[in-house]
Amino acid sequence: MTTLTLQTEPLAVDVAVTATVLRVTLDDGRELSVPVEWFPRLRDASDLDRANWRLIGRGEGIHWPAIDEDISVRGLLAGHRQTRAA
Repeated sequence: MTTLTLQTEPLAVDVAVTATVLRVTLDDGRELSVPVEWFPRLRDASDLDRANWRLIGRGEGIHWPAIDEDISVRGLLAGHRQTRAA
């Protein structure tokens, strides 16, 4: 049996957030889509605050300054979620 290993670090290049979905486009062409419900601070934020994001580092993560939320690409790929607001 073989094990899949990452040859390169997955990096975000674009982000879109609606009231229901967080969608992240990666530099290799993949798109991740997860329920915004996984991230209560993002879920409860205004549309304006959801749209105000920046990439962390080279795209290893996403930061929303108005709500102090940080989400890593690696965490999204692993299926990590925040179950309640901190």
